[in-house]
Amino acid sequence: MNVIILGPPGAGKGTQARFLTEKMGLIQLSTGDLLRSAAAAGTEIGLRAKAVMDAGNLVSDEIVIGVVSDRLDQPDVRSGVIFDGFPRTAAQAVALDRLMDEKGLTLDAVVSMDVDDDLLVDRVSGRFTCAACGEGYHDTHKRPAKDGVCDNCGSTEFKRRADDNAETVRARLNAYHADTAPLIDYYRGTGKLKTVDGMAGIEEVAVAIRAALD
Repeated sequence: MNVIILGPPGAGKGTQARFLTEKMGLIQLSTGDLLRSAAAAGTEIGLRAKAVMDAGNLVSDEIVIGVVSDRLDQPDVRSGVIFDGFPRTAAQAVALDRLMDEKGLTLDAVVSMDVDDDLLVDRVSGRFTCAACGEGYHDTHKRPAKDGVCDNCGSTEFKRRADDNAETVRARLNAYHADTAPLIDYYRGTGKLKTVDGMAGIEEVAVAIRAALD
């Protein structure tokens, strides 16, 4: 089974993709990870990507599709993949359809995580993690049992992403709605779109996605 997970930044796409890799044996394909791996491996397309990224520029659709194409040629993906964070635009969606067709692969489903912008801003702007073990917390929804001490490892060092603030999250949401949200209509037209409540609890969302795919 080959699946796309759509949703705005902070919706939990990566978390749900990891659940699916564990439960269904699918391979998670994150374009960010693919680009970094290709660059590190020194492949032809990877070196092109590295040059663009090192210059601080956005990687072109051509390069992104090239990296995805190389990854889809590897034997382990025959069990199925989850596209996490890709495609981001209608042009990328069309290119992916063409690529899958060329390789004799089928896109089986597209899961859209439906979220409320205001609630998502609160969710993302309040999160922080343990600097030692990476355990995630939130100012309101998930504080450590003892303030300043990680429940998981006991560390007293915490960190926040610089872009996890309300203003930046709003800007990222605006970009999502402008560029990526139109994909919902695109995939609805193919009959492959499945919508789940992305604001539910992590486990509830996981169950809803599994039910949609089943």
